Parts: sequence; structure tokens; C-alpha cells
Amino acid sequence: MATLRIKDGFITVETRPVGQEITLAAWRDGVRPEAGRFELSLPNTEDVEEIAEIITRFDATILEFPTFQDGRAYSQARILRERLGYKGEIRARGAVLCDQALFMVRAGFTALEIGGGDADGFKRALGAYSAYYQPASDGAVPIRDQRAAKRAAA
Repeated sequence: MATLRIKDGFITVETRPVGQEITLAAWRDGVRPEAGRFELSLPNTEDVEEIAEIITRFDATILEFPTFQDGRAYSQARILRERLGYKGEIRARGAVLCDQALFMVRAGFTALEIGGGDADGFKRALGAYSAYYQPASDGAVPIRDQRAAKRAAA
């Protein structure tokens, strides 16, 4: 399974797993990691604010997109980044499409499981825009703020 990782503006494609995955159900059943890198897999029905204490113990959080029409994982990612200050990897899994890749990254995802998808297509989609009107979790400075800074500097 190929995974696109986005870090500091660079996109890499990896095919090997990075850590051991644990589901939230397994955690609730008492499974506890002892050493190494661990990733928590969450269904998109979970309230991440209620389980924030658990999530912060993991290096990565995997959020599920069961279908491309179900966008609840976008909200989970934004809450993790903006409200909870989560710094770990947030990975999208499931119905991850090129057309939605840029929106996923803007929502706070730093990795996308693309399976056998077209990695070059995903890279093109992620580079489609260089400026944005809306603020988002990716830290890009909106156009209005860039323009205001230019006016202030003049």
C-alpha cells in the first residue's frame, strides 16, 4: 500500500509501514504499546475531543473515509490540529481521491494512503494552487493577509 507523506512542503511516497497499528477498539480492550512507533486507527464516528487523552499517546492517527461522500474525517483532522494542537501524523485511509487530496492536506492531514493510486496525479493535485483565500490547518497565509502585509510594508 502506497502512502503519500507531506512534510515541510515535500511529498514522498512510501510503501512500507512506519509503525504498528492499533484500533481504538483494541485500546479500549486493554492493548497497550510498549516500545516503538504506534498508530491509532479511528473510525470517523468517534468524537476526537472525548478521546484526546488517548490520541496524544500515539505518533500517528489514522482517520477513515469509508466513502468519498463521507467527510466527517475532515472535521476530525481540523479539531485535532486546531483545537487540540495535535502535532503527530494524521493519515487519511479509505476513499482517498486525487480530487480531494488538497482539501485533506488543508484540513490537517500529513499523509494519505493512496493504495495503488496514481502518485503523480496526487502530487499534481497537491500542487494545483499556490495561494488560498481561506485560512486552514495547513498554515498557509491567506491572500488577504498577504495583501495586508504588503500594504503595511509600503
